[in-house]
Order: sequence, then C-alpha cells, then structure tokens
Amino acid sequence: MSEKSTSNTFSILAIVLGGLALLVLPIVFGPAAIILGVVGITKKEKLAPIGLTVGILGMVVGMFIGALVGMAVFS
Repeated sequence: MSEKSTSNTFSILAIVLGGLALLVLPIVFGPAAIILGVVGITKKEKLAPIGLTVGILGMVVGMFIGALVGMAVFS
C-alpha cells in the first residue's frame, strides 16, 4: 500500500520558495522549489503537487517579470 505522508515539510518549503522565486531571484529559488516539490512527490506528501506547481510557476513568471523590469530600466 502507498500511504500518504502526514508530514508536508518539503511541500511547504517548495510553496514558500516558489513564492520567493516570484518576487526575487527566480533562477535560484525556482529550481530549489521544483526539487523540493519532486522530493515531496516521491515521499507521497499531500501538498506536493501544489508545491511543484507553485515552484514552476514562480520561476517562470518571476523570470518574465524580471525581464520586463530589466527592459524598462535599461531602455
């Protein structure tokens, strides 16, 4: 049987780092959130899919926002 883990430590860290990736340093916090989300999935944590999704979206959207801000500042 595959039991869900009662701990969501990796998933919660992935959600927090994904949120940070949206705001600052998406190239650093995004991959860290994705890795923690994958670890959460392998440990069958309940919130792992949410953590992985937030990590991916935080990285992609954070990079997009950073590119827009960079173009506005340097043009």
